[in-house]
Amino acid sequence: MTQANLPSSVNDIQQVAVIGAGTMGRGIAISFANAGIKVTLLDLNEDVRAQAMSYIEGIYAGMVKRERITQAQADERLACFSLSGDYADIADVQLAIEAVYENIDLKKTIFKQLDETLNANAILATNTSYLDVDAIAAATSRPEQVLGLHFFSPAHIMKLLEIVRGEKTAPAVLQLAEDLGQHIGKVAVVAGNCHGFIGNRMLEPYVFQARRLLLEGALPAQVDSALQNFGMAMGPFRMYDVVGIDLEWRSRQLSGVQLPEGSPEELNVRVDNQLCEQERFGQKSGKGYYRYEKGSREAIVDESVEALIVETSEKAGFTRRDISDEEIVDRCILALVNEGAKILEEGIARNSADIDKVYLNGYGFPKERGGPMAYADECGLSDILARTQALTDKFDEACAPAPLLKKLAESGGKFSDIAN
Repeated sequence: MTQANLPSSVNDIQQVAVIGAGTMGRGIAISFANAGIKVTLLDLNEDVRAQAMSYIEGIYAGMVKRERITQAQADERLACFSLSGDYADIADVQLAIEAVYENIDLKKTIFKQLDETLNANAILATNTSYLDVDAIAAATSRPEQVLGLHFFSPAHIMKLLEIVRGEKTAPAVLQLAEDLGQHIGKVAVVAGNCHGFIGNRMLEPYVFQARRLLLEGALPAQVDSALQNFGMAMGPFRMYDVVGIDLEWRSRQLSGVQLPEGSPEELNVRVDNQLCEQERFGQKSGKGYYRYEKGSREAIVDESVEALIVETSEKAGFTRRDISDEEIVDRCILALVNEGAKILEEGIARNSADIDKVYLNGYGFPKERGGPMAYADECGLSDILARTQALTDKFDEACAPAPLLKKLAESGGKFSDIAN
């Protein structure tokens, strides 16, 4: 296999396969059909395939009704779809994107099947949100043709596409993925391979602080309000209700890894675990951190959840206190910036502008602030360092300032000065 045999341009991508016809797979398939690219949705479950097609037809019917597209355009896009339950049917595609749930063993099994079934020139991509792309690529005989294409949900609406380069991903494959992302209307950002890549890796310390604040004395509505007043499109608990509190909970169960009892990480998910055990999965179940009236997306404060939070924190030994909105914003936003500095230093992101693109297009960071790294540069890194160090001195769990943050603050530099 030589690189010369790979698709050389976007025009060579005539047929795409998406493995898994769930919510994410459907959205990814719609993204390609909207660009006029033929797409096969492959799922072993016949009922899921039928539900997927019904969903897709409904999306286009809604767009026609709202006069976003004409009926003729809808028909053209629907003609791009085919359904299958047999890998043999996708043997000739130029690109296959796996979009099943986050279980690395399942993904490896699928990639082994794809490697054995698809033509030698096909590119294989995983839509994983945080799993090791190199471990998935190792299940194939063509790791140079494997990469991550991390779409954001709903995939046919969200603009961001994280393109994850594996250790052996060929430069030509990476370039083609960038061009393809642009072709289907996405803001494509290349990320290195690490847990969570750029966006979700930075999200972890951000939501860690948000959850910790609940244990220390805040409540979901206060945390969300403070961060929304800063400019975030929605606060972390509203966000969890929208995407589903159960996603991380199920992932923890599937991993089989038990967090050490009493560790900061275990303490932080106790509220989430209890909400999920009560089937409070978020907006989709009508109740999560908030409750929702039938047919409404308006988040209503639920006193039973607030009581659960107070009880959980007190049982864990916390003495609840008054927490200011300023502290909430500093602890969450500075954790985001600090992790961004580590990502930049490690070369996971090519530059700070790419980190900002991820957060502006995928995580609702306020556009007027330019992104977390631009915000930090605007504040001045000496100020950011002082605020981060003050939080570290006060709270054991706060992240210590990243070496790059210290270096740039001391030299009068900016994150925008760094290019990888």
